[in-house]
Amino acid sequence: MNEKDIEKLLQKVQKGALSVEDAVQNLKTLPFEDIGFAHIDHHRAMRKGFPEVIFGEGKTAGHITQIMKKMIAQKSHVLATRIDEKKAKLIKKAFPKAVYHTASRALTLASGPIEQRGRGSILVVSAGTSDIPVAEEAIVTARIMGNTVDHVYDVGVAGIHRLMNEKDKLMSANVIVVVAGMEGALPSVVGGLVSRPVIAVPTSTGYGASFGGVAALLGMLNSCASGLAVVNIDNGFGAGYMASLINQT
Repeated sequence: MNEKDIEKLLQKVQKGALSVEDAVQNLKTLPFEDIGFAHIDHHRAMRKGFPEVIFGEGKTAGHITQIMKKMIAQKSHVLATRIDEKKAKLIKKAFPKAVYHTASRALTLASGPIEQRGRGSILVVSAGTSDIPVAEEAIVTARIMGNTVDHVYDVGVAGIHRLMNEKDKLMSANVIVVVAGMEGALPSVVGGLVSRPVIAVPTSTGYGASFGGVAALLGMLNSCASGLAVVNIDNGFGAGYMASLINQT
């Protein structure tokens, strides 16, 4: 339930179309709903502009399904991250309209039309094809949050001319998410070319000395490019969420 839903509810009470008792019944699960194994934060959409996101890793398909049922009852869009295919199949039995995004391992279920709230477009750039799963997580997140999202893949610094061929997309985007592993150099290059915010996402892609993404993370944190921020290793969700907040401000 978001701010607009609350306004409509109160207007119905004001007009006499809804009793105070029924309104209280609709609001009783705010700010959260205790379902035993979880406290679902239904109030988050009002505070943050988007409902609570389900982190699927470590949760059973049954638990995820129960949480989704409560969220849909509140007319909330559902985004569940880190969902493997086995869990996705079980969840889709309960919610046939849910969409499983294989590359990103994310599952979405819209409770209605997704309102387009972005002021411009978000561009997601990946250095290599091995970075695409993390890039896709950013894309799925930003789209369900109501943004227009485009992408450019496999344009890393080993062949920088490939990036320059996409300069029109780079220059027209309102926010850019750059996903890279190995030494993590691509965000610095992009940050030096554009006047828009750049969100860098280090990935765990790389050989031994990449230390599971730590080398890329440190490289991005030490970037000499201005206007560049960094999220955690493999955190495409965090990057997509932050890009959405920037794009909708």
